[in-house]
Amino acid sequence: MRKISLFIATSLDGYIAKPNDDLSFLKLVEKQGEDYGYAAFTNTVDTVMIGRRTYDYVLKEIGPSHYDNGQRDVYVITSTERPQVGRTIFYTGDITELVKRLKSDKGKNIYCDGGAEIINELLKHDLIDNLIISIIPVLLGSGTRLFKDGRPAQILEFIKVKTFETGLTQLHYKRKK
Repeated sequence: MRKISLFIATSLDGYIAKPNDDLSFLKLVEKQGEDYGYAAFTNTVDTVMIGRRTYDYVLKEIGPSHYDNGQRDVYVITSTERPQVGRTIFYTGDITELVKRLKSDKGKNIYCDGGAEIINELLKHDLIDNLIISIIPVLLGSGTRLFKDGRPAQILEFIKVKTFETGLTQLHYKRKK
């Protein structure tokens, strides 16, 4: 069965964005030739799930090929219906039903790239199998929290930790069965 993995960066105090969906703090750890395992990770997936606000930000800052490279399906979770663009599907249905269907399909693993609403909905239903969380060495003080209140407790199994010259620390956990 396919697994769904979260691969995301957060500030040390737990924010994935500054107010107004500002992700500029990620630039603090940019380093020529260093992708923090992103390419290796994305080689293990053929499906991406992402919230509409995060998708719009990446579209504006990087461009559509960041997600839809012609080799994977992209599900943008949104409340507004839009026509499919290439392999990008704007999904307005029940997210838990989508994940259950995707997990039962054949293929590589599924990448959840946020945002916080999507992540927390998946956590509420115990649907995230792996969490790869990069900690950026900054305290933001406010913004969008990675983990919201109101979901059940979950015990995770430690896989590994990796540190980088830039001060970024990457934690890898998997859901305990």
